[in-house]
Amino acid sequence: MNQPASLAMPLDCLPAPTGPLARHRTRQVLVRWGGRVVRCGGDAPVMVQSMTNTDTADAIGTAIQVKELAQAGSEVVRITVNSPEAAAEVEAIRHQLDRMGVDVPLVGDFHYNGHKLLTDYPGCAQSLSAYRINPGNVGRGAKREDNFARMIEIAARHHKPVRIGVNWGSLDQELLARMMDENAQRAQPWDGNAVLREALVRSAIENAQRAEELGLGGDMIVLSAKVSGVQDLIAVYRELARRCDYPLHLGLTEAGMGSKGIVASTAALSVLLQEGIGDTIRVSLTPAPGEPRTKEVEVAQQILQTMGLRAFTPMVIACPGCGRTTSTFFQELAEKIQDYLRAQMPVWRQQYPGVESMNVAVMGCVVNGPGESKHANIGISLPGSGEAPVAPVFVDGERSVTLKGERIAEEFQAIVEDYVQRKYARGTLPQQQSAAA
Repeated sequence: MNQPASLAMPLDCLPAPTGPLARHRTRQVLVRWGGRVVRCGGDAPVMVQSMTNTDTADAIGTAIQVKELAQAGSEVVRITVNSPEAAAEVEAIRHQLDRMGVDVPLVGDFHYNGHKLLTDYPGCAQSLSAYRINPGNVGRGAKREDNFARMIEIAARHHKPVRIGVNWGSLDQELLARMMDENAQRAQPWDGNAVLREALVRSAIENAQRAEELGLGGDMIVLSAKVSGVQDLIAVYRELARRCDYPLHLGLTEAGMGSKGIVASTAALSVLLQEGIGDTIRVSLTPAPGEPRTKEVEVAQQILQTMGLRAFTPMVIACPGCGRTTSTFFQELAEKIQDYLRAQMPVWRQQYPGVESMNVAVMGCVVNGPGESKHANIGISLPGSGEAPVAPVFVDGERSVTLKGERIAEEFQAIVEDYVQRKYARGTLPQQQSAAA
């Protein structure tokens, strides 16, 4: 049967493109602590950040949470420095982390009094690897200029990069008022939100340029312009990328709790990352009571990994379940394997290079189970309702063994462990890995 002309594809045409657009080219900023260097921008992979929610004046509690975030995969951790008590403990936090062997760089988050804290506590200024400054919060008029200049001068003297972070809720009111007046003179005035977005973009870029005039190198500046609306965030960062080449930190501020925060952050960040915009990201989740702070790191990593931009931890592929999968066993196994893989990564990352790219399939019945299992590095197809109580295991596309009985979960985990040890041992070449299969 002949295809309609509109559906026919010439044999000499190229396949439909896939993957993100080319990265927006930015300068590269280096964030350092000791021998650890984290690259942001340029040709560096998109970097994952996080932030503590402890009282920074509690040095031990803050150091513990920083360690947890770093172990989860946060490459830079931001801490609040909002008071003399907090500033006085930053050096102790850094020393405690060093004693624990945690070399993750710390970013100090300053608001109203950063100029004074950095001046009064030189140990704080030196112990931080970078400063985050919100120009809208450092004062008004000439005082704002002086306070901002003081922070930039300290950053330049200590060779510390600065993130100039402009927020919707703390925008420079003088700039906004001036732009509102300008807008009123337009023949066709913009709506209020458009003026706000333009003010965010202009504030970020103008303050970065001002920082350079004050002596901070252009390769020491990162920009962010955070809002809480998905479409507003996309519009603002598209404009920032069009107008400047400073590295851009992406994040939907006040994203919210649970699925709402995850979905909103993913929707906004994925669009921009697909367009090649963004050099570093943070997912600003509000933790549920008792929920670990590390959730925001996991979500950020999953966004980057599912988009094919980076690999952090082996991924578990699992079906959603249906009427054929009356048992929850496959769901429990998928969760157990995913938790196990994530828990092992701090050790595996050092011992088994490349393991983060591994895929594991846990499927609930024979409909798609064997096919998905064959496409994964390791896969198991569990019996569904009415199916024979056996679970074939596939390794690198080939049926390896069939599991039965009460210890399927334990036996499958042992197979995964053995696979990792064989395939990703340090020094094993890809062709050797292929041959071993």
